[in-house]
Amino acid sequence: MALPTDPQKHIETWQSSGLSQVAYCRQHKLNSKTFANWLRVYRSQPVAAVASTLIPVEIKLEPSSSGSLCLRCPQGHTLELPAEISPQWLGKLLKCLD
Repeated sequence: MALPTDPQKHIETWQSSGLSQVAYCRQHKLNSKTFANWLRVYRSQPVAAVASTLIPVEIKLEPSSSGSLCLRCPQGHTLELPAEISPQWLGKLLKCLD
């Protein structure tokens, strides 16, 4: 049974809100038991398989004084690796992270 759009939007908004279920329901004038039921249905739905996608990469040549390779993700994650790392190994690592 799929959830209607509004309950799903409420669940996704609650998940990113940092509020407890009760506080979120109080703030949005929702019945907490109804919300808990929506959440139960939402969590019981099978997760759709996501197709692999290519991730755009921008290469910036910056001199490194530390002798390391630094990969920065747009979301703010940073991965620092030794400069002498094997390109084949790095390719395999990036495939795993996809």
